Amino acid sequence: MSAVVGFLAPYEFSPTVLALTVTAGALFLRGMLVRRRRGGRTGFWRAASFFLGLGLTYVMLQTQLDYLAQHMFWIHRGQHLVLHHVGPVLMVLALPHEILGEGLPEGRLKQALRRFWRHPITRRIYGAVQHPITASLLFVGLIYLWLYPPVHFDAMLSVPLYKAMNWSMVVDGLLFWWLAVDPRSPARGGLGFGTRIIMLWVIMLPQIAIGAYISLSNGVLFDIYEVCGRAWPISPLLDQQIGGLLTWIPAAMMSVVVGLIVLRMWMRENNQAHLEAAGSEA
Repeated sequence: MSAVVGFLAPYEFSPTVLALTVTAGALFLRGMLVRRRRGGRTGFWRAASFFLGLGLTYVMLQTQLDYLAQHMFWIHRGQHLVLHHVGPVLMVLALPHEILGEGLPEGRLKQALRRFWRHPITRRIYGAVQHPITASLLFVGLIYLWLYPPVHFDAMLSVPLYKAMNWSMVVDGLLFWWLAVDPRSPARGGLGFGTRIIMLWVIMLPQIAIGAYISLSNGVLFDIYEVCGRAWPISPLLDQQIGGLLTWIPAAMMSVVVGLIVLRMWMRENNQAHLEAAGSEA
């Protein structure tokens, strides 16, 4: 038991991570209770998806896994797989914006947030960041940026850069995957389903390329782990190969999984349109 507690204890405590995690979890729970009082339901799987994604993100940032990620390349790649892919996908699939909004108490803060969100500048910036081309370039570009050996070397030795690297993964992951699974149809302001599928393929191919390059490389690309020391005695090349495979296969497979979800949304939308058309004809 002490070993489990020791593992879950923060390697470097971050009040920001703790505060954001607790706030998000509390708002979601409160939103669920507000919905129940109004006669609505959240659903078990929706809540489970959000809290699992939130919990995994916290574990990656605030346990001894963060220490291991700084001393083993393959664990670092597993950490970013969760921060950039798995955690955000699980959270956005829960459609948390609705429940978080209901969980936020009425008052000046909620009114201020509404005004901020509806402000033309905010909407313009969000629209630019969430343009399909921009979002895809940011998603892939951040992966390539932080895996560029000189930048990676500096990021692992600099606390501000290291935090910026991990936070950029989380924030960009939430933005990109939300754009892909946004429940709104194109008629209601959502992105076209075909465009979403293209986006998912566009980000998958560069991930396969860089993962394959890292995994199949004959030389050590990331010597920072020799400087910091590896947590376990495995060869640098094996460490790199496993990390490359994590970037290559599971990360790319997330595009396939989310693509299937988007296809299901597309089919459901088409079926709904056909039913409405048949009803209007009758």
